[in-house]
Amino acid sequence: MLKNYFRTAWRSLLKDRQFSLLNLLGLATGLACALLIYLWVSDELQVDHFFKNDDRLYRIMENRVKTDGIWTAPSSPGPMADAMKADFPEVQYAVTERRPSDHTLSIPQKDIIASGKFTGKDFFQVFSYELLYGNPGQVLTDKHSIVLSERLAMQLFNTTRDLIGKTIEFEHRDQYTVSGIFKNPPASATEQFDYLLPFAVLYDTQDWLRSWGNTGCFTYVLLKPGTDVNRFNSRLAGYIKAKTNNEIKHRTPFASRYSENYLYGNYENGVVTGGRISYVKMFSIIAIFLIVIACINFMNLSTARAAGRMKEIGVKKVMGAGRSSLALQYLGESVLLTLIAFLFSLLLVVILLPFFNTITGKQLVLTWSPGMIASFLLIVLITGLIAGSYPALYLSGFKPVAVLKGRLMQRSGELWIRKGLVVFQFTISAILIISVIVVYKQIAFIQSKNLGYNRDHVITFDREGVLDSASHLEAFINQVNKLPDIVSATYIGHNMTGHNGGTYGIQWPGRAPNDQTEFESVATAYDVLPTMGFEMKEGRAFAREFPSDSNAILFNEAGIRFMGMKDPVGKKVVLWGEPKTIIGVVKDFHFESLHEQVKPLFFYFNPDNSYLVAVRIKAGHTSAAIAALENLYRDFNPGFPLNYRFLDEGYQKMYAAEARTGVLSRYFAGLAIIISCLGLFGLAAFTAQKRQKEISIRKVLGANTVKIVRLLAAEFLALILIANLIAIPVAAYAMSRWLSGFAYRTAITGGIFIIAGISAVLIALLVIGSQAVKAAVINPVQSLRNE
Repeated sequence: MLKNYFRTAWRSLLKDRQFSLLNLLGLATGLACALLIYLWVSDELQVDHFFKNDDRLYRIMENRVKTDGIWTAPSSPGPMADAMKADFPEVQYAVTERRPSDHTLSIPQKDIIASGKFTGKDFFQVFSYELLYGNPGQVLTDKHSIVLSERLAMQLFNTTRDLIGKTIEFEHRDQYTVSGIFKNPPASATEQFDYLLPFAVLYDTQDWLRSWGNTGCFTYVLLKPGTDVNRFNSRLAGYIKAKTNNEIKHRTPFASRYSENYLYGNYENGVVTGGRISYVKMFSIIAIFLIVIACINFMNLSTARAAGRMKEIGVKKVMGAGRSSLALQYLGESVLLTLIAFLFSLLLVVILLPFFNTITGKQLVLTWSPGMIASFLLIVLITGLIAGSYPALYLSGFKPVAVLKGRLMQRSGELWIRKGLVVFQFTISAILIISVIVVYKQIAFIQSKNLGYNRDHVITFDREGVLDSASHLEAFINQVNKLPDIVSATYIGHNMTGHNGGTYGIQWPGRAPNDQTEFESVATAYDVLPTMGFEMKEGRAFAREFPSDSNAILFNEAGIRFMGMKDPVGKKVVLWGEPKTIIGVVKDFHFESLHEQVKPLFFYFNPDNSYLVAVRIKAGHTSAAIAALENLYRDFNPGFPLNYRFLDEGYQKMYAAEARTGVLSRYFAGLAIIISCLGLFGLAAFTAQKRQKEISIRKVLGANTVKIVRLLAAEFLALILIANLIAIPVAAYAMSRWLSGFAYRTAITGGIFIIAGISAVLIALLVIGSQAVKAAVINPVQSLRNE
């Protein structure tokens, strides 16, 4: 019997090729999109979850009280890890780190720029990266040791074997001995690095790292099994206050699950409010909607063509077929078609996966594990049953007498269900169209927003080698400024792409005694304004003709507003115990993403702490300028490759998630519309075929083609308009929630809804019109000659 069901199902699919092809295309496209989203979502959910002790691995964060709320920061003091290891029995291992940065590593005849970080000796006890060579508990105990990734080992030595004991030169200054080789961090790791150096090297040479008042480090702990994290955090809350003898009261440390920070990284007033998980949820919903839209196509087309199978159903019922057996037959047809569509969707996924990886910036692969195969088969079964459920119940419920006598009338309830499904399809499509327009507008707003400085045609690179010397650096800057394709050059202690460092160690007249608001601090040299494109509101910038500028300070407008100063130029403040004179006010500029309000900031003259060289290039002269700069750099700093970055590229990286969301939304919205239109195309074709005799009679009575097209299109266009009316408030609410995450955002105007509505109507009209015109131009004699 089962074999007969499948044979009948196969014949039915071949009999009506147009119906089968439309359903196959719709289901295959919907399933392919859903599979791609499934791979992306699975990868997002696995980020940083690969560590052996993932459930016990935590990052120490801080809630810092400011006048306008609580700021949650991921940084912590340098002594935090060792102190916690000694004071908290719940802590099994702890390490302090400095974030990965680029440096030059050398062996004879080879210089390579690599990204690495300074970390505690228990790094491989806390993070379970696999060591190929070396002892996890010992590779970082010696201050002169270095641990390499297999990737960096291959770049330096062309092998990963027999490297223990080899010497590597760091910045052509310090010698380190290879103590271990670790496997490259997987693609699912948020931090990518190629070498590790002992944190003790920095801790012993930089006094600020030993202060509980500074927060330029990152602390990670591995808690012992069975630790109650809530109880642990209650004990940890007053730890900094206790360590500073009640001097620092506004900072409350807490432990946050390391692997959850990727998806749940947004905080407001000390409470987690989401993060990338919102995109995971959004695309998961889109995947479900795409499959549902494809299933609706199947239902509509199957019920619409029911008249063509009435006699088949009547005969089978007369011959004894029960409703359950007929329902099973039609469900079998649905599952079979879904299985074929799924095989086509796998082919589409294989073809589209490289392109999809380019868009998402991931390295997704289609693997065939037992769990994956079981998941795919379950998707096929569920999709097939959902798609075929209503048609099966609908077709198997026909009365044989009415069917064979040709008296089957379409019930109004069935008609309304079909119309409701069409409305649902295009409601989802309209929501996606509106969402895509809003996301596109916000991304365009971000790209065109006046940041308060000019990020175009600016490159930056770190000070290395002889450029660490202020005298050598000044000589280098002077030579750079003489190059014909260079506008200006300077050095600055900020990369303009986020929070780099702040302090509450500033005093001004009228400051509240308990105010602990951090000001962003930017060390700088001369010529910052012409190079970075900052604008002065009043006063002046640091200048060579004013030797006393070492005791001067500049604030941004937000800083002046926060301090409540009027006529600030010439007034005094105290920075880290030293008096400073305000010589100017810089117009506000965005040094963080547009998710954040512009925060108080000051510039202080300190060339030694200005770790970045910034060079503005003449527009249209980029290649020549960089070539000349590389030659000059090579002469000044032999053995150090020039590792430059474009400032605007760093800015774009802050919005990588939004940009990718925008691109993916456009593609998925387009595919949702295409799938919906496939179903609409089939329904329009069926309607035109069903009403062919009526159309012919109307033509005989004098109706022209325009009237016929209007007659056939009116019903469907009414449904599209209803869908738009439903979609507008839903999309407006959803997009308002999304935009609320930006401090600076575009407006949702009525024009967006008008564009989305007109687009949906025009697309539907094009699909419906093609079938309506086709029906209207047929010679009425062909339809009426047998009447």
